[in-house]
Amino acid sequence: MTGQVRTVDGRVAGRRGQATRQKLLDCLSEMLSSSPYRDVKVIDVARKAGTSPATFYQYFPDVEGAVLEIAEETASEGTGLSELVEDRSWVGKAGWQSAQELVDGFLDFWKKNDAILRVVDLGAAEGDKRFYKIRMKILNAVNGPLTEAVAALQAKGRIDKDVNPGAIAGSLVAMLAAVASHQKGFSAWGVKQAELKPNLALLVHLGVTGKKPTR
Repeated sequence: MTGQVRTVDGRVAGRRGQATRQKLLDCLSEMLSSSPYRDVKVIDVARKAGTSPATFYQYFPDVEGAVLEIAEETASEGTGLSELVEDRSWVGKAGWQSAQELVDGFLDFWKKNDAILRVVDLGAAEGDKRFYKIRMKILNAVNGPLTEAVAALQAKGRIDKDVNPGAIAGSLVAMLAAVASHQKGFSAWGVKQAELKPNLALLVHLGVTGKKPTR
């Protein structure tokens, strides 16, 4: 955690206060893995963190406020997803590697942050603009550079001039997000993770380049 951390009433938290605040967030994150966030109560988070509800309210107005804090931190981490696309080649064998690394990194990020991202998806689907902005911040980290990658291939005549780069990139990112949030469900369909990733990478490669990958 960097920078000044303030309490709800505007005071700057010291090192001990920052540690307590982070522990509350860590405990809440853990609880979100097994409970719907609307079922999580302040007293439960405080008890798990070994402190009191009064201490919780020093740092957060309510559980939703703390959930949004976790979501914002996750979104900040998610901006690093852009590195999976920026300055990558989509030509020849390098293109297949780019598709695989994008899929691996995207799914791994989603799996690591599954609990909070489920909350973000729910809030966005319900029309909560705060959660919608957080979701778009994460997806835009991939959508922007992927749009540029498709446009660059188009400018070089490698893909059809009638292709809309933004539409292609947006569709692929939406697909990645949908698959990432449904990873556990694929096992019910008899699809193993080791089988899912290369097939998803194939779809990404086809979407970006319009061609089968060179392996």
